[in-house]
Amino acid sequence: MSQTTALHGVHESLGATMIDFAGWLMPLRYGSESAEHRAVRTAAGLFDLSHMGEIFVSGREAAAALDHALTGHLSAVAPRRARYTMICAPDGGVIDDLIVYRLSAEEFLVVANAANAERVAAELTARAAGFDAVVDDRSAAYALIAVQGPRAQAILTETGLTEADLDGLKYYAVLPGKVAGTGALIARTGYTGEDGFELFVAADDAVPLWRALIAAGEPYGLRPAGLSARDTLRLEAGMPLYGNELTADLTPFDAGLGRVVAFAKPGDFVGRAALEAARDAYAAGPARRLVGLVSHGRRIPRHGYPVVLDNDGTVVGEVTSGAPSPTLGRPIAMAYVRGEVLRDRAEGLAVDIRGVHEPVDVVDLPFYRRNT
Repeated sequence: MSQTTALHGVHESLGATMIDFAGWLMPLRYGSESAEHRAVRTAAGLFDLSHMGEIFVSGREAAAALDHALTGHLSAVAPRRARYTMICAPDGGVIDDLIVYRLSAEEFLVVANAANAERVAAELTARAAGFDAVVDDRSAAYALIAVQGPRAQAILTETGLTEADLDGLKYYAVLPGKVAGTGALIARTGYTGEDGFELFVAADDAVPLWRALIAAGEPYGLRPAGLSARDTLRLEAGMPLYGNELTADLTPFDAGLGRVVAFAKPGDFVGRAALEAARDAYAAGPARRLVGLVSHGRRIPRHGYPVVLDNDGTVVGEVTSGAPSPTLGRPIAMAYVRGEVLRDRAEGLAVDIRGVHEPVDVVDLPFYRRNT
């Protein structure tokens, strides 16, 4: 049976279409998913992300434990800053991609994807053994609400919802504060390609905070947004989704994210030898590369569809994510394509959509960048 977030009743009252996602009953859309998408690009959207995992790691050697457990150099992160990183298996495969917030010298918050949260907590616990550090999975105690879009800061500050210094809050940073009278961790991160904030609050405070945000944000164009808009937003921004672009069978280098592996940090870390081999193999010529695809027509490349040579149908890759792009007005996709094919050609590729070849252009990621 699917779990529900503290905001489940709110979603039902708004008439949301609910679906099972990673074992959670979550809102897919409230009305028009393209309207929700455009609201985030032009004004702001409000997301319930309470299915995500919140795992705290604290203690004198918390930083060293995370350096050992994860690919990133977490001991180099300053307090109240954050880092995108990954937890990999000994063979280099990605167990999950994470955002880690350093709350203080000896306390970190690790945010994991919903489907992987229990495994991440278990892996962190095992890998922290021998360090003076405590791993505490507090996912059930927290709700996570995101306000994303170019008017997100105005909604929080101009309406008096918070007195926190958001002007001084850098991207990938966090500070404690109050929002609508509710104690929160306010993070300037997101998964949409827009500026915005993620608000970590006690689960019991989620409903009044959501309602306060909706009331304050309505004049600014804020609207609730579901998983469908979140997916097209992150796809346009070229952001990977675990289970699609990232899996246990892929290394960070396969996804073009080798930058998250900090080989220069002190000490050993789980998966180091395998990741060094993956780095060297990628440098010599990647077996596959993650690329962007833009369809010539209206047919939509979807997850799992083959990428083929248009002239003879030879399969040379596979779509990992695909959808219509409300911003570009054309179907887009991310796909893994064989490295030698991309070295030899930049055209003549297609996606096999139920037996019909849809010609595509190979483009650099991301598809969309916000104006800053």
